[in-house]
Amino acid sequence: MKSIIEWNRMMEGKLYNPYKVGDDSWENIREALKLFNESKFWKDSSALENLKQFLGSAPDDLVLTPPVYFDHGDRIFFGKHFYANTDLTILDENKVIFGDNVFLAPHVSIYTAGHPIDAEIRNTHVEYAKPVTIGSDVWIGGNTVINPGVTIGSNAVIGSGSVVTKDIPDNTVAAGNPCKVIRPITQEDKNYWTIQYEEYKTASD
Repeated sequence: MKSIIEWNRMMEGKLYNPYKVGDDSWENIREALKLFNESKFWKDSSALENLKQFLGSAPDDLVLTPPVYFDHGDRIFFGKHFYANTDLTILDENKVIFGDNVFLAPHVSIYTAGHPIDAEIRNTHVEYAKPVTIGSDVWIGGNTVINPGVTIGSNAVIGSGSVVTKDIPDNTVAAGNPCKVIRPITQEDKNYWTIQYEEYKTASD
């Protein structure tokens, strides 16, 4: 039976005890994840369609590459044209919200759950959970870890191997451990990649 008090504390980012929340969603999604991760996903979409019913929202063109792991699923909200390469992990004790046109490279991990630094308190099993928001037109490189409470702005690029502990603004390239803004994305970038794309279209016609 769900404890409204513990649930509300969890969603408000306050300390709560996960063993007292009484939420069945963790158990409900297990079989769907197992079926999808073992499926021939490249030619049979039925396992993905089954998994979608456990998600907060999922577009028709959602692309996930097994294996994936979600704690609950119902707190994950995918935008349009979402793509994730293999081994996406989302610990969605709180909400994880994606904008449109988000691309994730392999081995991206998104954590909403955190634990007290003080060991004595941590050992009582209390934890906290803070939402993660990722804007539209975002590319996240491989082996990136995104920590609780982070917002990544739209049109941002996160370099491979980053550990994102603080918000990243719109229109920036950021990387590192901890992840920091390296530079803005400029009109010069737009011009360069437009030239490359025009050359590609000419060559492929």
